[in-house]
Amino acid sequence: MKRIAIKQIRYFVVAFIVLFFFGGRPIEFGEETVFFHGYLIPKPVIKIGLAVDTSDIHIRSSSGMKVYEVGKDYELIADDVGELRIKGRKEKLSEKFVLLVGQAKDREEAEQIARDLKTKINNAIYVEEDPEFRLNGLFLVKVGDFLTRGDALNFITTLTSLGVRDAWILREEVVQGGSKPLWLMINDALRNLGDEAYLYFIPSNPQSYLSLNSRPYRGIITLKATYRGVVVVNILNLEDYLKSVVPGELSPSSFGELEALKAQAVAARTYAIKNLGQYKDKGFDILDTPQSQVYSGMGVESPLSNRAVEETRGQVSVYGGHLIDALYTSTCGGRTEDSDKIFGGQPLPYLKSTDCIYDRPTEWTLVTKLPTLPVRLRGADFSQPIAALISLDVLPSEADPAFWTQEANLEEAINWLKNALALLGRKQDNFPPEIGPLNSANWARLLVGAFQWQDRIDNLLLPSEVEFLMKDFPQIKGPGRNAVAYLIQAGIFPAGGPVGRLDRSLTRGELASSLYKSISSIKDFYHHGIFRGVIKGKVEFGEEFERRQVLLSPQAFLLRNLDGLDSFATRLSLLGGEEMRWLERDDTIRLLDVTFPPDTNILDRSSKLHRWHARKSREELEAKISQYYPIGQLVDLVEHKRGASHRVIQLLVKGTGGQFLVEGLKIRWVLGLKDTLFVIDRERDEEGKISHFTFSGRGWGHGVGLCQVGAFGMAQAGAKYEEILKKYYHGTKIDKIY
Repeated sequence: MKRIAIKQIRYFVVAFIVLFFFGGRPIEFGEETVFFHGYLIPKPVIKIGLAVDTSDIHIRSSSGMKVYEVGKDYELIADDVGELRIKGRKEKLSEKFVLLVGQAKDREEAEQIARDLKTKINNAIYVEEDPEFRLNGLFLVKVGDFLTRGDALNFITTLTSLGVRDAWILREEVVQGGSKPLWLMINDALRNLGDEAYLYFIPSNPQSYLSLNSRPYRGIITLKATYRGVVVVNILNLEDYLKSVVPGELSPSSFGELEALKAQAVAARTYAIKNLGQYKDKGFDILDTPQSQVYSGMGVESPLSNRAVEETRGQVSVYGGHLIDALYTSTCGGRTEDSDKIFGGQPLPYLKSTDCIYDRPTEWTLVTKLPTLPVRLRGADFSQPIAALISLDVLPSEADPAFWTQEANLEEAINWLKNALALLGRKQDNFPPEIGPLNSANWARLLVGAFQWQDRIDNLLLPSEVEFLMKDFPQIKGPGRNAVAYLIQAGIFPAGGPVGRLDRSLTRGELASSLYKSISSIKDFYHHGIFRGVIKGKVEFGEEFERRQVLLSPQAFLLRNLDGLDSFATRLSLLGGEEMRWLERDDTIRLLDVTFPPDTNILDRSSKLHRWHARKSREELEAKISQYYPIGQLVDLVEHKRGASHRVIQLLVKGTGGQFLVEGLKIRWVLGLKDTLFVIDRERDEEGKISHFTFSGRGWGHGVGLCQVGAFGMAQAGAKYEEILKKYYHGTKIDKIY
């Protein structure tokens, strides 16, 4: 765009921008667009704080950008530039400490708390609304200021003696003055910017995108100088914003259920709209961190989560005609908690404790007609590699274990090798002449020749390694010695030495084991996915971002993996969501290996943090707790009260300097744990004092609202996103507001 020369038009444009786009107006939900110098952003629009308190910024464009400075005057300072850097502008900051001594849902109640406390102490007491608290409308009662954390800790003791049991230290920043200049490096030239610099970075065309410090973003980027440094904001369409938030909060690669992602999209949209303007004093709506919602720009978008956003466009969760506080937690551990027990304030009827189970689960049973007995020889189990190679048509279909413990002959060994080479698409004529008896050395020569590994032996295997690996097998000499050493080093022969002795012929099972390892070192023939169900006799899998239905052979090998150990089965009962790997030939599953989660009906059972343990020393916990409470030496931790989900909602911290009652979400922060659903075991030293605390727990997060992995489990069992949302948000309904 050319620079506007007419002064009247210039001032009109400035007023238009300020009043229409950046003026904090109530959002209008419609199909209109917001116009800014040729760049259109469909409404609704959201402003995301990307960086606060920063002094080094690198912005690039995929195909050019325009840079405007808006202040008392209006100026186009760069047109169609590819990249630029901004450095400097960070004032010297110091810190102060205040004590949070109370909170209330309305200002009058908070001010009454302040008046009551003022009769007991002389310190400054004030009330302010908390813009960062996840449940809106909370008013905080604070006592301050304190120059050091130690001063604040000492005053907690005074408050405790006056009956104030829940004082909490907050750190706040103050400006001491003295700032660095703000510089803009553009087209290899430095430009000094004023103390109140306000810049807009606009893609040159609608197909372009901007990158901030190598992370790409939709929409436009603004930069404003503040006392904390520069504040960088991404302004974009709300639905485009959600295309990054949904996969950031619930990964489609790990939790690839469309209905769960749609539930996440509605919850994230509701949260975003509910919290528009939360940080308006800083120039944006919400943060890009978990404190608001995880937002990482375009780089994390995926087709499946984009589809979830698009198919729920404009939909939000409401209760009594109002947007809900759509809180969600990663893994609830079996049951969510009442919101007031974690966050304080008044109870919210739609954020009540909920069992993370599904009333209508479907159970599928897979069966096979192929009984499998273990093939064991000299303490080793060859069953799984044999089953895998039979499934890939490398070995003959022979279920009698005795067959595999018998000696192999050279002819069948070469035939199996040819089948393996055909599977890999390789030539089948690389066999050394005059092999002789089928022992360890000669089988090693056959493998090296068939797979053309001689070059690896010549260049990657040192003579000293050969001597080290073969020191226990001096009888193996000649061309087979180096081949055996290489196969031991590559893990194809057992680590303790070659298969058998030089003078002993190998069994079919031993050949099968080393052949399987050889093939696996070249290519993984297993498919990997998540079990979704059985539809018309076919097994349905989620494989990456697609769903597939594959026929299960009635003669398939079925394996059950529990705690990392595989065992063969003739029947498997599945609930959905199990991790699987399988081998298929001719679009038919020939081997299916299922990894079973903990034996439970809890929906979030697939989460790695469904159960967890944390062991902490007394000194470690003492140092952490002492940042918040003057406990002296830590004596013990007591679970004082539990909520409906059995989370610890009141924890009594006992120390030589006093005891303190920690409540709600603060328990998690003070102890540094994944969740507050835990029990405590104690270890004691020789003097009988506690030396370590072991926390055995379930869940990850605050435990309130939608359980994300539970939503995934419901979707796997066939639930639609509307049902998922109504389960975790009691009494709500879905409304479409644009």
